[in-house]
Amino acid sequence: MKTTISTFAVIAAVAGSASAEDLNVVGSWSSLPLHKQYEAPFWTETLPEAAGDDLTVALTTHDQMGLGLGDVYRLLGEGVYDVGMTVADYAVSDAPELEGLDVPLLALTADEARAMVDAARPMVDDIFADRFNAHVLAIAPYPPQVVFCNHDISGLADLEGLKIRASGRMTAKFLEALGAEGINVNFSEVPGALQKGVVDCAVTGAGSGYSAGWWEVATHLLPIPLGGWDSVVTAVNMDKWNSLSPELQQIMTERVKTDFEDPAWQTAQGALANDIACLTGEGECKGGDARSMTLVEVTEADSTRAREILEAEVLPEWAERAGADWTKRWNDTVGATVGVTIPVE
Repeated sequence: MKTTISTFAVIAAVAGSASAEDLNVVGSWSSLPLHKQYEAPFWTETLPEAAGDDLTVALTTHDQMGLGLGDVYRLLGEGVYDVGMTVADYAVSDAPELEGLDVPLLALTADEARAMVDAARPMVDDIFADRFNAHVLAIAPYPPQVVFCNHDISGLADLEGLKIRASGRMTAKFLEALGAEGINVNFSEVPGALQKGVVDCAVTGAGSGYSAGWWEVATHLLPIPLGGWDSVVTAVNMDKWNSLSPELQQIMTERVKTDFEDPAWQTAQGALANDIACLTGEGECKGGDARSMTLVEVTEADSTRAREILEAEVLPEWAERAGADWTKRWNDTVGATVGVTIPVE
């Protein structure tokens, strides 16, 4: 904590003139396209230009700072920095109801995922205000979370008995219900874990796995979205937000949607097909070199079985932890959007 605070003291000292609002911003994974293509340009160029002399921004990322993934929003709420963003699933130990934002297997396209996020947004706003003393600015997607295996598989049934790195708690519960063993491994440590046999498979976004070189240590790709879309929530400390002028609040609200959130979702549409092509060499790989992973076909039987496990075991288990009130809110919003109702006792 002392190192974190000292780092931001230095950043704040060089951030800009005293007449401007200074924002200390912590982005998501520095190596992944969401940060490189959208977060970094927005916070260092687009927003400061829109705000003129009223704003200066100092940007780093949680991996560059060495923050624990579960600490990002906790420290944001404490005011260690002003704006933070990371995968919502990283914070579910503090807010189990937040798992309802990104349920696996319910959204197979970016449009469906966006509809789920839009439906969940009022819930997420309340969760962040209550749990993290934060105001939500945006929710953007990573690519669909699929399965990379350094193991010979031909379908979903072959995951039974394997050790698999899950991308979130709900995914881990699904894998356990499937008969696999969910293993907690940091994203950056996955290549070594696959290579050494610590895990047989790992779940992450197809594009994230491509960018991080997972194709070097994994042989088979099963493109079923077992991990959902790993929604990344961008939020600002509530005390900082309330201290900003109404004009700056309006600029941030409008521009984060038009220049960050919307373009990120637009890119996500159709990205899976390109990512699969880049990982397997089957199809056209745009903007990279095609690799040669084995593409495992997702059968209708696989999809049906996965959905049955989700609705019969995973969602009811989450409802018990989240409580009846949050379950009802989920049913009335996200559930109504995707046609799923969780029984509430």
